[in-house]
Parts: sequence; C-alpha cells; structure tokens
Amino acid sequence: MNASVTIPSIVTERLIRSRTAINVGLVVAASAIIAIAAQIAIPIPFSPVPLTLQPVAVLLVGVTLGSRRGAAAAALYILEGFVGLPVFAQAHGGPMWLVAATGGYLMAYPAAAFVAGWFSERGWGTTTVRAVAGMLVALAVVYAGGWSWLSILAGPRAAFTMGIVPFVIADIVKISLAAALLPYAQRIVARASTR
Repeated sequence: MNASVTIPSIVTERLIRSRTAINVGLVVAASAIIAIAAQIAIPIPFSPVPLTLQPVAVLLVGVTLGSRRGAAAAALYILEGFVGLPVFAQAHGGPMWLVAATGGYLMAYPAAAFVAGWFSERGWGTTTVRAVAGMLVALAVVYAGGWSWLSILAGPRAAFTMGIVPFVIADIVKISLAAALLPYAQRIVARASTR
C-alpha cells in the first residue's frame, strides 16, 4: 500500500476538493428551507390540506440547485419528517403523515424539484417568464401527486375540490414571486459553489 495514501488525504481529495462537502451542505440547507417554508401554513376550512409555502420552496430549491441536488434536498426533507422531526406543515412529523391527506403532495416533492431543476438546467431559469413556465410544470407534478392520493382517500371530484382548486391562484402568485427572487437565489448558490 502506498505510504502517502492516508485517511486525511483521501478525505481531502474526495470530499473537499471534489465539492462533495459543498453539495451536501447545499442539500441540507435546502431541506431546512423547505422545512421552514412548511411552517408558514394557513388551514383551509373545507380542506385537509393547509396553504403553505412548501411547494414554492421545493420548486425554488429545484431551480436553484438543479435536478439532482434539488430532488435530493426534497427527499432528505421527507426522510427528516418520516423519522419524526417536526418539519412537515404545522410542525408535524412521523411516518403517518406520509399516508395522511397531504402524503401525496409530500411524496411528489422530489419529482417536482427534479422537474424544476431539469427545466432550469436547460436555461428556463434565465428569464422570469420561462422560470414561471418551468415552475408551473413542476407544480403540476405536485398537484398530480396530491390529487392522486386524495382521490384514493376521498374520491376524484372531492380531491379536486379540496386539494387543487383552493390553491391554484395562491400558487401562481407564489411562483411569480419565486421567479422574481430567482436571480438572487442563484447568485447565493453560485457563491457557495465556488468556495
């Protein structure tokens, strides 16, 4: 065995120089952003699903970090909630929330972050209009997941009434604001990635 190959040299080469540590840090920070956004929740009287900033945080994470890191951050967020950390809306946590009324939305987050990141990686984050379009496609993934799970629990029509209709206008406004914030978020990530 080569005497110059030591554990610290391997850690330095494979983690620090390869940017792995930075990528892990960005993913962990992004999962925290999603968790914080989930706590900004407004209960809807006729719906088991609250209005939160979670979906837009997932999309913004995907657009700014890219498809793989964005999906990883959303998956980490779900894992954090699954093990019982109070990261889901209204400080809930535990595996039961993944099969509750909001479970379909939660399980769709990694795919939605991936889609948002995929569009961004292809230049859709360069203008506000294209960023909004890409995020709307990714939002459709969130809606599809939420609607499909609510359909099993309450039926397709009730799922649409409770799980889609109350959120469309608010989500379009949130996505427009996120698209306006996108250049700032991308600068922060670019600075963190070059260190």
